[in-house]
Amino acid sequence: MDDGTSDGTSDGTAAGSPAAAEPSVFTMIIDGRIPGRFVWRDDDVVAFLTIAPIRPGHTLVVPVAQIDQWTDVPEDLWGRIAAVQHTVGRAVMDAFEPERVGVMVAGLEVPHCHVHLVPIDSEGDLNFANADPGARPEALDDAADRIRTALRAGGHGGHVPDH
Repeated sequence: MDDGTSDGTSDGTAAGSPAAAEPSVFTMIIDGRIPGRFVWRDDDVVAFLTIAPIRPGHTLVVPVAQIDQWTDVPEDLWGRIAAVQHTVGRAVMDAFEPERVGVMVAGLEVPHCHVHLVPIDSEGDLNFANADPGARPEALDDAADRIRTALRAGGHGGHVPDH
């Protein structure tokens, strides 16, 4: 879709979803109004690092369309989100070599559906109390570069932005 939405609406919301009163912080990142450390971008789904990672490499997979609840995401788009989270999750695994890459859909802090991918060595690592709101920009840049490198090595360079 030329307008960046999955269904052709002009405001970035999905068909049948209530229109957002204002753009979410994720919409502003996707639109380039706020900087983001993107590791994946296609017409329907993006992935970028959170600025407050639970663990290094903590990545968010987000639909371009601003849809609040994951249960409101159309099934075809949810399938695309799942495919991207799988691909990016494998890159996180390659880049950080954790025991597992944990997946969470919590959705309370930003009214825009997003899937958390977190490199973990135990279930205790999936705790938002461990988030680092003071993560150094250099550490975030390094994590993004490691994931981008792994994605390119996996043959996904066409969806990997430079920054």
